[in-house]
Amino acid sequence: MAVDLTQELAYWLALYRTPGIGNKNFSYILEKYSTPATVFSNLDKLSDLSAKILHSLHKPDWEGVTRDLEWVEQQPNRYILTLADKDYPPLLKEIADPPPVLFIEGNPELLSLPQLGIVGSRNPSPNGKETAHQFAYSLSRSGLLISSGLAVGIDTAAHQGSLASNLPTIAIVGTGLDRVYPARNRDLAQKIRENGALISEFSIGTPPLAQNFPRRNRIISGLSLGILVIEAATQSGSLITARLAAEQGREVFAIPGSIHNPLSKGCHQLIREGAKLVETAQDIIDEVKSLVGFIAANNQSYLDSSNNENLQNIESEYRNVLNNLGYDPLPIDVLVERCQLTVEELSSILLMLELQGFITALPGGCYIRCDRGDQL
Repeated sequence: MAVDLTQELAYWLALYRTPGIGNKNFSYILEKYSTPATVFSNLDKLSDLSAKILHSLHKPDWEGVTRDLEWVEQQPNRYILTLADKDYPPLLKEIADPPPVLFIEGNPELLSLPQLGIVGSRNPSPNGKETAHQFAYSLSRSGLLISSGLAVGIDTAAHQGSLASNLPTIAIVGTGLDRVYPARNRDLAQKIRENGALISEFSIGTPPLAQNFPRRNRIISGLSLGILVIEAATQSGSLITARLAAEQGREVFAIPGSIHNPLSKGCHQLIREGAKLVETAQDIIDEVKSLVGFIAANNQSYLDSSNNENLQNIESEYRNVLNNLGYDPLPIDVLVERCQLTVEELSSILLMLELQGFITALPGGCYIRCDRGDQL
Protein backbone atom coordinates (compact mmCIF):
# COMPACT_ATOMS: atom_id res chain seq x y z
CA MET A 1 0.00 0.00 0.00
CA ALA A 2 1.70 3.21 -1.14
CA VAL A 3 1.20 6.27 1.08
CA ASP A 4 2.84 9.69 1.15
CA LEU A 5 4.88 10.88 4.13
CA THR A 6 2.02 12.78 5.77
CA GLN A 7 -0.27 9.76 5.47
CA GLU A 8 2.47 7.51 6.83
CA LEU A 9 2.94 9.79 9.85
CA ALA A 10 -0.82 9.84 10.37
CA TYR A 11 -0.83 6.03 10.56
CA TRP A 12 2.07 6.11 13.04
CA LEU A 13 0.12 8.54 15.22
CA ALA A 14 -3.10 6.55 14.91
CA LEU A 15 -1.35 3.36 16.03
CA TYR A 16 0.47 5.28 18.77
CA ARG A 17 -2.79 6.76 20.08
CA THR A 18 -4.51 3.36 20.26
CA PRO A 19 -5.54 2.77 23.91
CA GLY A 20 -3.63 -0.09 25.52
CA ILE A 21 -1.18 -0.49 22.66
CA GLY A 22 1.92 0.28 24.74
CA ASN A 23 5.49 0.31 23.48
CA LYS A 24 5.80 -3.48 23.72
CA ASN A 25 2.78 -4.18 21.49
CA PHE A 26 3.81 -1.33 19.19
CA SER A 27 7.24 -2.90 18.68
CA TYR A 28 5.75 -6.35 18.19
CA ILE A 29 3.31 -5.09 15.54
CA LEU A 30 6.02 -3.14 13.70
CA GLU A 31 8.30 -6.17 13.68
CA LYS A 32 5.52 -8.22 12.15
CA TYR A 33 4.16 -5.71 9.62
CA SER A 34 7.02 -3.18 9.11
CA THR A 35 4.83 -0.06 8.95
CA PRO A 36 1.68 1.18 10.72
CA ALA A 37 0.02 1.68 7.33
CA THR A 38 0.38 -2.05 6.70
CA VAL A 39 -1.06 -2.77 10.14
CA PHE A 40 -4.29 -0.90 9.42
CA SER A 41 -4.74 -2.76 6.14
CA ASN A 42 -4.27 -6.14 7.88
CA LEU A 43 -6.37 -5.79 11.01
CA ASP A 44 -8.07 -9.12 10.42
CA LYS A 45 -4.70 -10.87 10.88
CA LEU A 46 -3.97 -9.41 14.34
CA SER A 47 -5.82 -12.12 16.23
CA ASP A 48 -3.02 -12.45 18.82
CA LEU A 49 -3.83 -9.02 20.29
CA SER A 50 -6.47 -8.48 22.96
CA ALA A 51 -10.07 -7.92 21.88
CA LYS A 52 -9.99 -4.45 23.45
CA ILE A 53 -6.95 -3.36 21.42
CA LEU A 54 -8.39 -4.85 18.24
CA HIS A 55 -11.63 -2.97 18.81
CA SER A 56 -9.69 0.29 19.25
CA LEU A 57 -7.62 -0.37 16.11
CA HIS A 58 -10.83 -0.62 14.11
CA LYS A 59 -11.80 2.85 15.38
CA PRO A 60 -8.62 4.98 15.17
CA ASP A 61 -8.53 8.32 16.97
CA TRP A 62 -8.34 10.39 13.78
CA GLU A 63 -9.48 13.48 15.68
CA GLY A 64 -6.46 13.20 17.97
CA VAL A 65 -4.18 12.52 15.00
CA THR A 66 -5.49 15.69 13.36
CA ARG A 67 -4.66 17.68 16.51
CA ASP A 68 -1.11 16.33 16.46
CA LEU A 69 -0.61 17.21 12.79
CA GLU A 70 -2.22 20.64 13.16
CA TRP A 71 0.08 21.37 16.10
CA VAL A 72 3.09 20.82 13.83
CA GLU A 73 1.70 23.13 11.16
CA GLN A 74 0.71 25.98 13.49
CA GLN A 75 4.26 27.16 14.28
CA PRO A 76 7.74 26.77 12.77
CA ASN A 77 10.29 24.49 14.43
CA ARG A 78 7.74 21.87 15.43
CA TYR A 79 8.43 18.28 14.48
CA ILE A 80 7.26 14.71 15.00
CA LEU A 81 9.90 11.99 14.69
CA THR A 82 9.16 8.27 14.51
CA LEU A 83 11.45 5.30 15.03
CA ALA A 84 11.63 4.99 11.25
CA ASP A 85 13.08 8.50 10.78
CA LYS A 86 16.80 8.79 10.06
CA ASP A 87 16.96 11.75 12.48
CA TYR A 88 15.65 9.71 15.43
CA PRO A 89 18.36 10.01 18.12
CA PRO A 90 20.62 6.95 17.85
CA LEU A 91 21.38 6.60 21.57
CA LEU A 92 17.69 6.66 22.46
CA LYS A 93 16.96 4.03 19.84
CA GLU A 94 19.31 1.66 21.69
CA ILE A 95 17.27 1.45 24.91
CA ALA A 96 14.93 -1.45 25.62
CA ASP A 97 11.71 0.53 25.07
CA PRO A 98 12.39 3.61 22.92
CA PRO A 99 9.34 5.83 22.39
CA PRO A 100 7.90 5.08 18.93
CA VAL A 101 7.05 8.77 18.47
CA LEU A 102 8.77 11.96 19.66
CA PHE A 103 7.22 15.43 19.61
CA ILE A 104 9.83 18.19 19.33
CA GLU A 105 9.71 21.96 19.55
CA GLY A 106 13.01 23.66 18.75
CA ASN A 107 16.06 22.22 17.02
CA PRO A 108 15.72 18.44 16.45
CA GLU A 109 19.39 18.11 15.46
CA LEU A 110 20.36 18.67 19.10
CA LEU A 111 18.92 15.30 20.11
CA SER A 112 21.75 13.46 18.40
CA LEU A 113 24.53 15.51 20.01
CA PRO A 114 26.30 13.94 23.00
CA GLN A 115 24.69 15.19 26.17
CA LEU A 116 24.61 14.83 29.94
CA GLY A 117 21.39 14.66 31.93
CA ILE A 118 21.22 16.57 35.23
CA VAL A 119 18.50 15.61 37.72
CA GLY A 120 17.80 16.12 41.41
CA SER A 121 15.44 17.37 44.08
CA ARG A 122 12.44 19.57 43.35
CA ASN A 123 13.09 21.23 46.73
CA PRO A 124 16.86 21.66 46.79
CA SER A 125 18.94 23.74 49.15
CA PRO A 126 20.29 27.09 47.90
CA ASN A 127 23.69 25.40 47.63
CA GLY A 128 22.17 22.59 45.56
CA LYS A 129 20.62 25.03 43.09
CA GLU A 130 23.89 26.94 42.79
CA THR A 131 25.80 23.69 42.25
CA ALA A 132 23.42 22.61 39.48
CA HIS A 133 23.72 26.01 37.79
CA GLN A 134 27.53 25.99 37.99
CA PHE A 135 27.93 22.41 36.75
CA ALA A 136 25.52 22.98 33.85
CA TYR A 137 27.32 26.19 32.90
CA SER A 138 30.78 24.61 33.03
CA LEU A 139 29.80 21.39 31.28
CA SER A 140 28.01 23.31 28.53
CA ARG A 141 31.07 25.46 27.93
CA SER A 142 33.17 22.29 27.84
CA GLY A 143 31.12 20.89 24.96
CA LEU A 144 28.42 18.76 26.60
CA LEU A 145 24.78 19.50 25.83
CA ILE A 146 22.76 19.55 29.08
CA SER A 147 19.34 17.92 29.31
CA SER A 148 16.85 17.79 32.18
CA GLY A 149 13.14 17.58 32.90
CA LEU A 150 11.89 21.20 33.29
CA ALA A 151 10.78 20.50 36.87
CA VAL A 152 11.26 23.09 39.60
CA GLY A 153 14.45 22.85 41.63
CA ILE A 154 17.56 21.19 40.23
CA ASP A 155 16.07 20.77 36.73
CA THR A 156 15.34 24.49 36.48
CA ALA A 157 18.80 25.45 37.76
CA ALA A 158 20.46 23.11 35.24
CA HIS A 159 18.53 24.57 32.31
CA GLN A 160 19.30 28.11 33.47
CA GLY A 161 22.99 27.33 33.84
CA SER A 162 23.12 26.00 30.29
CA LEU A 163 21.33 29.04 28.89
CA ALA A 164 23.69 31.33 30.83
CA SER A 165 26.56 29.76 28.87
CA ASN A 166 24.95 30.96 25.61
CA LEU A 167 24.56 27.34 24.53
CA PRO A 168 21.40 25.25 24.03
CA THR A 169 19.71 22.93 26.50
CA ILE A 170 17.08 20.19 26.10
CA ALA A 171 14.00 19.70 28.28
CA ILE A 172 12.22 16.33 28.25
CA VAL A 173 8.71 16.81 29.63
CA GLY A 174 5.88 14.64 30.94
CA THR A 175 2.99 16.34 29.13
CA GLY A 176 1.95 17.14 25.60
CA LEU A 177 3.99 20.01 24.17
CA ASP A 178 0.90 22.22 24.03
CA ARG A 179 1.21 22.51 27.81
CA VAL A 180 3.94 23.69 30.18
CA TYR A 181 4.26 21.99 33.55
CA PRO A 182 4.88 23.44 36.01
CA ALA A 183 3.22 26.64 34.80
CA ARG A 184 5.78 28.79 36.64
CA ASN A 185 8.39 27.58 34.12
CA ARG A 186 6.52 28.98 31.13
CA ASP A 187 9.14 31.67 30.48
CA LEU A 188 11.96 29.14 30.86
CA ALA A 189 10.23 26.80 28.42
CA GLN A 190 10.02 29.61 25.88
CA LYS A 191 13.75 30.30 26.21
CA ILE A 192 14.45 26.61 25.68
CA ARG A 193 12.25 26.55 22.56
CA GLU A 194 14.27 29.44 21.18
CA ASN A 195 17.69 28.18 22.28
CA GLY A 196 17.39 24.41 22.39
CA ALA A 197 14.54 21.92 22.25
CA LEU A 198 11.49 20.71 24.17
CA ILE A 199 10.88 16.96 23.82
CA SER A 200 7.92 14.73 24.70
CA GLU A 201 6.71 11.25 23.89
CA PHE A 202 3.18 12.27 24.88
CA SER A 203 0.57 13.26 22.32
CA ILE A 204 -0.77 16.78 22.08
CA GLY A 205 -3.33 17.39 24.83
CA THR A 206 -1.76 15.01 27.37
CA PRO A 207 -2.08 16.46 30.92
CA PRO A 208 0.63 16.17 33.63
CA LEU A 209 -0.38 12.75 34.97
CA ALA A 210 1.78 11.28 37.75
CA GLN A 211 2.57 8.12 35.79
CA ASN A 212 4.03 10.13 32.91
CA PHE A 213 7.11 11.31 34.77
CA PRO A 214 8.83 7.97 35.48
CA ARG A 215 8.34 7.19 31.77
CA ARG A 216 9.83 10.58 30.91
CA ASN A 217 12.90 9.78 33.04
CA ARG A 218 14.00 6.89 30.82
CA ILE A 219 14.20 9.34 27.89
CA ILE A 220 16.41 11.75 29.87
CA SER A 221 18.83 8.91 30.56
CA GLY A 222 18.38 7.28 27.15
CA LEU A 223 19.41 10.42 25.28
CA SER A 224 22.48 10.98 27.45
CA LEU A 225 26.02 9.68 27.82
CA GLY A 226 25.43 9.84 31.55
CA ILE A 227 23.33 11.24 34.39
CA LEU A 228 24.47 13.61 37.14
CA VAL A 229 22.40 13.53 40.34
CA ILE A 230 22.52 16.65 42.55
CA GLU A 231 20.66 16.42 45.89
CA ALA A 232 18.20 13.55 46.07
CA ALA A 233 16.37 11.95 48.97
CA THR A 234 16.26 8.16 49.23
CA GLN A 235 12.78 8.03 47.67
CA SER A 236 13.55 10.57 44.95
CA GLY A 237 12.51 10.03 41.35
CA SER A 238 16.05 11.05 40.45
CA LEU A 239 17.26 7.70 41.77
CA ILE A 240 14.89 6.01 39.32
CA THR A 241 16.49 8.00 36.52
CA ALA A 242 19.97 7.04 37.73
CA ARG A 243 19.11 3.35 37.88
CA LEU A 244 17.53 3.49 34.44
CA ALA A 245 20.77 5.08 33.22
CA ALA A 246 22.80 2.24 34.72
CA GLU A 247 20.52 -0.36 33.13
CA GLN A 248 20.94 1.43 29.79
CA GLY A 249 24.73 1.28 30.10
CA ARG A 250 25.12 4.99 30.79
CA GLU A 251 27.50 6.61 33.28
CA VAL A 252 26.03 7.64 36.63
CA PHE A 253 27.56 10.53 38.57
CA ALA A 254 26.55 11.81 42.01
CA ILE A 255 27.64 14.76 44.13
CA PRO A 256 28.08 13.91 47.83
CA GLY A 257 26.98 16.19 50.65
CA SER A 258 26.64 16.47 54.40
CA ILE A 259 25.72 13.29 56.27
CA HIS A 260 23.15 15.42 58.12
CA ASN A 261 21.37 16.57 54.96
CA PRO A 262 18.46 14.28 53.95
CA LEU A 263 18.96 15.43 50.34
CA SER A 264 22.45 13.90 50.37
CA LYS A 265 21.28 10.41 51.30
CA GLY A 266 20.10 9.47 47.81
CA CYS A 267 23.40 10.55 46.26
CA HIS A 268 25.36 8.64 48.92
CA GLN A 269 23.26 5.56 48.22
CA LEU A 270 24.04 5.82 44.49
CA ILE A 271 27.76 6.16 45.24
CA ARG A 272 27.62 3.02 47.41
CA GLU A 273 25.93 1.25 44.48
CA GLY A 274 28.73 2.23 42.09
CA ALA A 275 27.97 5.76 40.88
CA LYS A 276 31.05 7.91 40.36
CA LEU A 277 31.62 10.48 43.08
CA VAL A 278 31.90 13.95 41.55
CA GLU A 279 33.36 17.11 43.07
CA THR A 280 34.04 19.21 39.97
CA ALA A 281 32.83 19.42 36.39
CA GLN A 282 36.25 18.21 35.31
CA ASP A 283 35.61 14.90 37.09
CA ILE A 284 32.83 14.29 34.55
CA ILE A 285 34.83 15.55 31.58
CA ASP A 286 37.66 13.18 32.54
CA GLU A 287 35.25 10.24 32.25
CA VAL A 288 34.14 11.23 28.74
CA LYS A 289 37.42 12.84 27.65
CA SER A 290 37.81 10.68 24.57
CA LEU A 291 34.50 12.04 23.28
CA VAL A 292 35.06 15.70 24.05
CA GLY A 293 36.69 16.59 20.73
CA PHE A 294 33.74 15.07 18.89
CA ILE A 295 31.30 16.76 21.24
CA ALA A 296 32.86 20.17 20.81
CA ALA A 297 32.99 19.82 17.04
CA ASN A 298 29.29 18.98 16.92
CA ASN A 299 28.29 21.84 19.19
CA GLN A 300 30.43 24.25 17.17
CA SER A 301 28.75 22.98 14.00
CA TYR A 302 25.39 23.81 15.55
CA LEU A 303 26.55 27.27 16.51
CA ASP A 304 28.08 27.89 13.08
CA SER A 305 24.77 27.16 11.42
CA SER A 306 22.35 28.87 13.77
CA ASN A 307 24.01 31.18 16.27
CA ASN A 308 27.09 32.88 14.86
CA GLU A 309 26.91 35.76 17.32
CA ASN A 310 27.24 33.40 20.29
CA LEU A 311 30.12 31.59 18.62
CA GLN A 312 31.96 34.84 18.02
CA ASN A 313 31.49 35.83 21.67
CA ILE A 314 32.83 32.47 22.87
CA GLU A 315 35.84 32.55 20.51
CA SER A 316 36.58 36.10 21.68
CA GLU A 317 36.67 34.93 25.31
CA TYR A 318 39.01 32.06 24.42
CA ARG A 319 41.35 34.42 22.59
CA ASN A 320 41.24 36.83 25.51
CA VAL A 321 42.51 34.10 27.84
CA LEU A 322 45.20 32.94 25.42
CA ASN A 323 46.36 36.49 24.80
CA ASN A 324 46.90 36.89 28.54
CA LEU A 325 48.66 33.53 28.93
CA GLY A 326 52.26 33.15 27.80
CA TYR A 327 54.81 30.36 27.76
CA ASP A 328 55.74 30.88 31.40
CA PRO A 329 53.52 29.40 34.14
CA LEU A 330 50.82 31.78 35.36
CA PRO A 331 48.58 31.30 38.44
CA ILE A 332 44.83 31.33 37.94
CA ASP A 333 44.32 34.31 40.27
CA VAL A 334 46.57 36.43 38.06
CA LEU A 335 44.62 35.28 34.99
CA VAL A 336 41.33 36.24 36.66
CA GLU A 337 42.63 39.78 37.14
CA ARG A 338 44.09 40.05 33.64
CA CYS A 339 41.09 38.61 31.80
CA GLN A 340 38.44 40.37 33.89
CA LEU A 341 36.49 37.12 34.25
CA THR A 342 35.02 35.35 37.26
CA VAL A 343 36.79 32.24 38.55
CA GLU A 344 33.84 30.15 37.30
CA GLU A 345 33.97 31.63 33.79
CA LEU A 346 37.75 31.37 33.58
CA SER A 347 37.84 27.78 34.91
CA SER A 348 35.38 26.64 32.23
CA ILE A 349 37.40 28.31 29.45
CA LEU A 350 40.69 26.92 30.79
CA LEU A 351 39.20 23.41 30.90
CA MET A 352 38.01 23.61 27.31
CA LEU A 353 41.35 25.04 26.11
CA GLU A 354 43.23 22.29 27.95
CA LEU A 355 41.05 19.54 26.51
CA GLN A 356 41.65 20.91 23.02
CA GLY A 357 45.42 21.00 23.56
CA PHE A 358 45.84 24.81 23.54
CA ILE A 359 47.16 25.06 27.12
CA THR A 360 48.58 22.78 29.83
CA ALA A 361 47.63 22.73 33.52
CA LEU A 362 50.59 22.62 35.92
CA PRO A 363 50.81 21.76 39.63
CA GLY A 364 49.87 24.59 41.97
CA GLY A 365 46.98 25.94 39.90
CA CYS A 366 49.20 27.36 37.15
CA TYR A 367 48.72 27.24 33.38
CA ILE A 368 51.05 27.53 30.41
CA ARG A 369 50.34 28.12 26.74
CA CYS A 370 51.19 25.36 24.22
CA ASP A 371 52.41 25.85 20.66
CA ARG A 372 48.93 24.93 19.41
CA GLY A 373 47.59 27.98 21.24
CA ASP A 374 48.76 30.12 18.34
CA GLN A 375 46.22 28.40 16.06
CA LEU A 376 43.06 29.75 17.74
